[in-house]
Amino acid sequence: MAYDFQRMKIVCRNFLKRKGRCLARLLVLDVLTIGELLVEFVRKGKDSPHRVLGEYAGPFPSGAPAIFADTAARLGLETGIVGAIGEDDFGRLIIARLRNDRVNVTSVRTCKEYTTGTTFVTYYSNGERQFLFHLKQSAAAQIRSKDVVKDFVKSFAALHIMGSTLSLNDIVRKACYKAVRIASKAGMIISFDPNLRAELMKPKLMRKISEPLLKAADIVLPSRQELFDLTGETAVDEASEKIFKHGVENLIMKHGAGGSMSLTKQGRLSEPAYDVVETDPTGAGDAFDAAVILGYLRKWTLEATLDYANAVGALKVTKVGPMAVPENALEVTEFMKKSKKRT
Repeated sequence: MAYDFQRMKIVCRNFLKRKGRCLARLLVLDVLTIGELLVEFVRKGKDSPHRVLGEYAGPFPSGAPAIFADTAARLGLETGIVGAIGEDDFGRLIIARLRNDRVNVTSVRTCKEYTTGTTFVTYYSNGERQFLFHLKQSAAAQIRSKDVVKDFVKSFAALHIMGSTLSLNDIVRKACYKAVRIASKAGMIISFDPNLRAELMKPKLMRKISEPLLKAADIVLPSRQELFDLTGETAVDEASEKIFKHGVENLIMKHGAGGSMSLTKQGRLSEPAYDVVETDPTGAGDAFDAAVILGYLRKWTLEATLDYANAVGALKVTKVGPMAVPENALEVTEFMKKSKKRT
């Protein structure tokens, strides 16, 4: 029933636009993303490479764009995703989770000739993690330009793109670039998380394929190392200047346990992280992105946005599974009231 209502809003918005009425903007949905839908298996324990016999927990619904969309929906935004799954139980698991959390999945296509994407992840005591992806030959990499429908894209206020999606193949990149062109012409907010995965693509090539996103994006959300990999620089000042030359308004850098920092041409603003015990960090950056977009759409102050995003990211690392928490916005606010921040 919820999805019928969303589709009705889209139809109404397009009708009003044709009539030239300004009320159309009142019916815009919140944020759309494009990209890989997959299931994830997490190695039990630490310091066990994939080549060694061992046990895994899962399958967990995953994929950076899917985590982003799901978290944004649970925080209260009306979200949608363009993607592809296989006609199998893994695909059905992902769709069930997204639908349950009220993510619009009308633009997720089922590919009978491909299986749903998978990844296996193992963690090490030094904080490193190792992914083993099956994506480029899966349904996750079968997103086409025709899947990106102009009216559907324009029914949202914001578009969020992940670098992991750009890394899949040239066909998927073209679909993302098409969505960016549509969003840019429509005056939508565009955000970009480089989300570099060494297992999928080398930094040098990632810089090249990220150019169209950097030229269009209002917000860029890298980690510190991703900022350096994306620019080829080794200092924050020089790296941020390169990003700003593209026209980016806000560079929000994720430090994990070090909190987060916003860099603009006007200055910097830092917010400390919340003090939690890390259990599973996968998905924390994607959840952080969702909270940032929430703050932007709700017109919060930058300080409040970073603080809230830090809380969402901190909550995520406390549970196993990329979509484990937060369950809703109330859980975040309760967490912020009772939790301490790192110094």
